[in-house]
Amino acid sequence: MPEPIDPVALTSALIRCASVTPADDGAIDVVAAALSAAGFRTTRCDRGGIANLYARFGALGPVLGFNGHTDVVPVGDAAAWTHPPFGATVAGGELWGRGAVDMKSGVAAFVAAACAWAAGDPARGSLALLITGDEEGDSVDGTPAILDWMQANGERLDACIVGEPTSVETLGDMIKIGRRGSVTAQLAMRGVQGHTAYPHRARNPLPALARLLDRLASRPLDEGTAHFDPSTLAITTVDVGNPASNVIPAEGRATVNIRFNDMHDGAGLTAMLRAEAEAVAAEFGVTASVSTRISGEAFLTPPGPFTDRVAAAVARATNQTPKLSTTGGTSDARYVKDHCPVVEVGLVGRGMHAVDERVPVQDVRRLAEVYRAVIEDFFASS
Repeated sequence: MPEPIDPVALTSALIRCASVTPADDGAIDVVAAALSAAGFRTTRCDRGGIANLYARFGALGPVLGFNGHTDVVPVGDAAAWTHPPFGATVAGGELWGRGAVDMKSGVAAFVAAACAWAAGDPARGSLALLITGDEEGDSVDGTPAILDWMQANGERLDACIVGEPTSVETLGDMIKIGRRGSVTAQLAMRGVQGHTAYPHRARNPLPALARLLDRLASRPLDEGTAHFDPSTLAITTVDVGNPASNVIPAEGRATVNIRFNDMHDGAGLTAMLRAEAEAVAAEFGVTASVSTRISGEAFLTPPGPFTDRVAAAVARATNQTPKLSTTGGTSDARYVKDHCPVVEVGLVGRGMHAVDERVPVQDVRRLAEVYRAVIEDFFASS
């Protein structure tokens, strides 16, 4: 029987891999070796140059999945770090390094919990781990690639835990049962360039762009739902590229980002933006164009038996009842939710993506205990 996995040691080994997305630098191999030694069947699901891993223990249902990523964002100014960003230094009771919070500790914790469960010779059920190197990047050849491989090979999950940081102040105070969707829109108004002394010979697109942005920013999208805050629209850039003060430009451009709840979908919001842009363009006698990129749709895992079991396990392991939330940005749960019910449970998110990213050593070990409790409760009640 293999020795129990120390989640702190495994996190340290992962941090030492400079896996700045889309690079892997051996991180997936580190995880695969630990799981293989514990009896998991491991399969590489690489696609588009991205390293991905699917690992399973057990042949029977139900199947509980864990999803996470080993890629990290760039370190920024390495000289500004107190300890080397890929050094995995333990100091002051904390483990320092890029990915310590987001989310190499999460991966190490659920790997340790899964291997401990497997060592107990479980009588029923299976665990499946989906680990990608493409969450911080384009996210098209990571978790989606693993899910595509699973579908092609008859692999299914009955439920899944995503190990992203979800806690706010203390470990276990919040879990995510849904996420808002995100759509980014590039807006353009086009007119006719001319001299500012002869505006009647030109057609200025900027008043139209300003009117459109005002209308979009001033009108509430909704008032929220039982589980989601109101949807929001933020203007992020306004660009003209006109260096001359005596020239009316031919075009003005802007970018907006909408974070939306489950009252909307990306297609509906795209249609709304186009309708608004075309109406304003007609009013000012210019032309409009709108292009959008939908990063993810809003989703909700409704409170019920699965979320109750996860929340109860977190409460038992942390001595506090977690708040069920849908706040924050997008995660790979947006892909998993099309496959099975999904809940996100993880560390306190403070410091992720920042210089001097670090995590209390105690929290890494406690997170492994949380995941072990989730596994035990899932199979006990299935």
